[in-house]
Amino acid sequence: MKDFIVVKTYTYPFEYAILKLLLDKEGISYFFENETMVGVFPFYSNALGGINLKVHLKDKQRVLQIIDNLNTDSHLRIV
Repeated sequence: MKDFIVVKTYTYPFEYAILKLLLDKEGISYFFENETMVGVFPFYSNALGGINLKVHLKDKQRVLQIIDNLNTDSHLRIV
C-alpha cells in the first residue's frame, strides 16, 4: 500500500478496539499490519515488532489528533 506509514504500534488487539471504531466513523483508510498473526499467535507480538497502525500520509495528522483526544479528553481510553 503505497504512501501508508506507521503511526503507532500496539502489542495486542484489545488496545486499539475503540480507535478502530473512531477511524471507521471518520472515514479514514487504515490497516493494522500483523493483526492476524498476533490474533492467531498472541505471544509472537514482540517478535513481530507489534501490531502497526498504518494510515495514508495525508491522514497522519488527523489520526494522531484522534489518538491524542482519545487518550486525554475522553473517558474511553486505550489501555
